[in-house]
Order: sequence, then C-alpha cells, then structure tokens
Amino acid sequence: MTTEETRAILSLALMAAFVDGDKHARERAEIRRIADNLAQADGVHLPALVQDVLMKRVQLEHIAAALPGADARQLAYEMAVCVCDADGLHSPAELRFLEQAKAALALAPAAADGFLQQADAVAAAPLAEAAPAPVRPTVDEAALDKSILNAAILNGALELLPESLSTMAIIPLQMRLVFNVGKAHGYELDSGHIKDFLATVGVGLTSQYLEQAGRKLLGGLLGKLGGGLLGGVGKQAVSSGMSFATTYALGHVAKRYYAGGRVLSTQLLKDSYASLTQQAQGLHQQYLPQMREQARTLDAAKVMALVRGR
Repeated sequence: MTTEETRAILSLALMAAFVDGDKHARERAEIRRIADNLAQADGVHLPALVQDVLMKRVQLEHIAAALPGADARQLAYEMAVCVCDADGLHSPAELRFLEQAKAALALAPAAADGFLQQADAVAAAPLAEAAPAPVRPTVDEAALDKSILNAAILNGALELLPESLSTMAIIPLQMRLVFNVGKAHGYELDSGHIKDFLATVGVGLTSQYLEQAGRKLLGGLLGKLGGGLLGGVGKQAVSSGMSFATTYALGHVAKRYYAGGRVLSTQLLKDSYASLTQQAQGLHQQYLPQMREQARTLDAAKVMALVRGR
C-alpha cells in the first residue's frame, strides 16, 4: 500500500470519527493525542491529517481518487464503519456519512452492506446472557485473576489479526470483562455504566479503535492479506501489545473498584489504570507466544461467536 493510499484511508477514518457532532470533547482530545503519538509513522503526518479533516479540507471525492484499487477502497470503508460503531451502533448522522462514503468509493453494495451488518452485530452484542448478579457473592480471587489474564491474551491475539472486525471486537470484549468483574462482586451493570467507567479511567472507545487500527494500518498488517483472516500472523513484527495491556489494566482496575464498593476517586482510578497498563506492558513478551498461538486458531466465525458470548 502506498503512502498516499494510507493517508487517504486514515483521512476517511478521521472523517468518520468527527462526523458525529455529539462526540465528547474528551474523545476528540484523545484522537489528537493519538495523532501526535503516531505523528510521522510511515511518512504520514497524522496531526496534519486531523487538522485537514477538522477544517473540512478533505472531501470524499479526494479520498476516492487516491484509492484506485477495489481492496483499498473496501478497507477504507470498513475502517470508517468500525470507527462509527466503536462506541455503539452508528447515529443517523454517521449512517448518512457511511452511505455517502459507499457511493463515493463506488463499492459493490453486497460487500459494503454485508460488512456493515457484521459490524452492527458486534456493536449491538449483549454484555452477557440475562441472569441476576449473585447476592453477597464469594469472590474467587484466583479465578477472577485468571479470567482477566485470559481476556488480555485473547484481545492480544485479536490485535495480531489483519481483519477490520477483529480490531473492533476488542472493545465489546473489554466491556464484557468489566461486566463480569462487576457481576462477580454483586453488581449488575449495563453498557452505559461500563462506558462511563472506561471513560473515567481514560479509555475512549472511538479513539481506542482508531489507535489500534491505525497502528495496524501503518505497520502494514491491517487489510486483505494473503491467506485471509490469518494471513501474515506468523510473519508480522512483534505487536505493540496495546490490547493486551489495556485489557489487563481494565480488568484489574475494575476488580479494585467493585471490590471496594465503587468508592475510588476519579484520579485514583486513572492513576491505577496507568500503573497497571505499565505493569502489563512488562508482561507482554511473556504471554506473546500464547497470543500468537491463539491468533492461529481464530477465524471470522469464531471472532463473532466470542463477541456474542458463545
């Protein structure tokens, strides 16, 4: 993929991120931070792209002209869909934007609409099967720690896969982990509460997807590689471990929060999350072989089943 194609795909993803005027200022600031962190990656100056998108200097027809290949156009659309659905099902404004993008990119309706339906299924997946939280539960600390580690390894494996939906699946799986930790301590949580919890510790849903997918794209992993979903897994460079670290940290911060009766201050939650993320980054190399092995067992159907809790 050329630098111009990469720039065009990222521009469309950023347009998708900013198309909803209701996007929280905190999320917008996080997107700017990510752009700064990845500033000069692969010859693409992301802060300039963000500014161009915000100033409306980038138009859909410009993006389409920079993407002559059908595969690149489909990938650009898939990233835009995942950005819109990262924080839940797309809004009416986001759906209008996606329809405009589909037309500008001249995509085959079957492929574009089929992907949109898959992404919607991920975004709308329930947190768990309906069942009441236990009353005055006895928490098995070792089992809970194991479940947090397993969730981190799984999301680390998903980070190694080249398919757009595998990246998007990380967010609902993180939300389900927080749900299960809360339930283990007797709290029945809904998606709104969990999104607030993630935002409090400093995890933006749209910005997290953008960072994960952006790193994949700039690293040459995201896209339709040889061999389909698993193409390139065995050869790809060592991942940043972002998904492993964030999932591990979220699980353990949630454990402290709900075990303590939900009384930790916002600052303490943020500090705990930052400290645990750093700790998890130190564990990444230890568990990377397990992530790689698990990645080799996953396909599209298994990813969807995981998101649906099956």
